[in-house]
Amino acid sequence: MFMRMQLKVRILRFLTISLLCGIMFSAPVFGQDTGFVVDKIIAKVDNYIVLKSELEVGYQSYLAEGNPGSEEARCELFNRLILNKLMVAKAEIDSVVVTDVEVDGNTEQRMAMILQGSGNSPEALERAYGKSMEQIKLELREQIREQLIAREMTSRITKGITVTPAEIKRFFNKIPEDSLPFYSSDVEVAQIVRIAKVSAAQEEEAKNKLLDLRARILKGESFADLAMKNSEDPSAQYNGGDLGYVGRGAMVPQFEAMAFRLKAGEVSMPFKSQFGFHILQLLDRRGNEYHSQHILISAVPSAKDIADAGKDLDSMRTKIITEKLNFEQVAKGYSDDDATKGMGGFFY
Repeated sequence: MFMRMQLKVRILRFLTISLLCGIMFSAPVFGQDTGFVVDKIIAKVDNYIVLKSELEVGYQSYLAEGNPGSEEARCELFNRLILNKLMVAKAEIDSVVVTDVEVDGNTEQRMAMILQGSGNSPEALERAYGKSMEQIKLELREQIREQLIAREMTSRITKGITVTPAEIKRFFNKIPEDSLPFYSSDVEVAQIVRIAKVSAAQEEEAKNKLLDLRARILKGESFADLAMKNSEDPSAQYNGGDLGYVGRGAMVPQFEAMAFRLKAGEVSMPFKSQFGFHILQLLDRRGNEYHSQHILISAVPSAKDIADAGKDLDSMRTKIITEKLNFEQVAKGYSDDDATKGMGGFFY
C-alpha cells in the first residue's frame, strides 16, 4: 500500500512539474509591450514561492560549473526548486534547522566552484549574472540554506524506510503490461581509442608561435590584446588571459611552478602543461597567492599523426576480427581512453 501511494505521488508530481515546465517555457514573455517585469512568481508550494530569478540564478550557476545548457536542464532545476520548497515547508512544521556555519561553508565552496568556471574572473561572473559579487553570494546563500534544510528533512523522512527486492518485484509484477512505460533497447558498447600523438615538429611550431608573441610583448605590445587574438584558452576572449589572484593548488603543477619562479612583470619562456604550451606573465604575488596572465597554444596533430593513429586502429581491428587478439585485452593494453580501458573498453 505504501509503495502504491508513493508511486501515485511521484506520478502526480511528475505530471505537475511537466505541466508547469511546459507553461513556463512555452508561454509568451509578458511585459515586452506593457513594461519591464523585474521578477515574477513561477510556482507556489504552501507558503513558499519560487521566483523566476531563483531559477535563473540556479541555471547560471549550473552553466558556470561547465554543464551544457538545455531546456531539459532548466526544467530539472525547476523541479528541484519545487521539491526543495516542499521539504522546507515540511521542515518548518517539524522545526528542522541548519546552522549558519554549515550554510556559510557550503556557500564559500559553491562560490569557489562558480568562480573557477568563470576563469577565476569576478568581473566576468558579474557580467554573466548582471549583479555584484555580494548580491550573487547573498542569493546563493539563501538557496543553499534551503537545499541543506531540504536534504536534512528528506533524510529524516526516509530514515528507517526499507524495501526488500522481493517487495519491489511483487509491486512491479502487479502493474498491467499496457501501463508500463516504453524503454528503447539497450546495447552494450566497448571501444578502443587511439589518440593521435603530436609530433615533435608540431610542438616546435607551437613553441615558436609563443616565442614570437613573447617578443612582441617585450617590445611593448599589449599582453591582453595578443591573448584575446591568439590564446586558445576560451576565457581569454573576455579576460585577456588575466586569471586573477589564485592560491596554491588552483592551477596545474607546471603552471604554478612557473608562476612562483618569475618576478613581478617578468614574461616566461614557453612551457608545457597537459593543456598545451603557455607563456605566462606574473603580475603580482602576495604570500601564497599570485596574479598572472597567460597565452595558451595547443600543439595539434598533423595529418600524418592522425593517419598513423588510424593505421594502428586498422591493425588492431584486423587482428581482433581474425580472432588473433581479444577485444577486451587489446582495450586494456592499448586504448588511450582512461575511463574505459580498465573495463576492457566497456561503458558502465
